[in-house]
Amino acid sequence: MRVGIIRCMQTEDHCPGTADFKAVRDRKGAFGEAPEGESIEIVGFCNCGGCPGKKAVFRARKLVDAGADTIAFASCIQKGTPIGYPCPFGKKMQEVVSKNIGDGIKILSYTHESPAEK
Repeated sequence: MRVGIIRCMQTEDHCPGTADFKAVRDRKGAFGEAPEGESIEIVGFCNCGGCPGKKAVFRARKLVDAGADTIAFASCIQKGTPIGYPCPFGKKMQEVVSKNIGDGIKILSYTHESPAEK
C-alpha cells in the first residue's frame, strides 16, 4: 500500500501528524486492515488547502502522481481529532476527491483512533 495522507489545514498548529505516522508504522486504525505482509509506505503528507477543501482534489492527484494507490483523509478531518471538531466539509471533500481521482485508488476516511476511542 502506498499512501498519500490529506490532513486539515486548521489543525496543523495542534498536531504534527505523529499519530498518523504511528498508525501506519503500527498498522493500527485504518491501516489495521492491510493484508498481513503488505508493506505500507507514505508517499506524501499534505493539507487540504484550507476551508472548504477545494484544493484537496488537486493535492490528491499530486499524491497519486507520486505513486499513491491509497488516499487517506487524516482523522482530524472526519473525526475532529485533536480538537473535537470534525470538518464540516469533510464528507463532501472525500466524495469529490473519490469521484475525481479515478477508479483503482482506495479512499480511507480516517487514519487513527482518537484517544476517546482507544
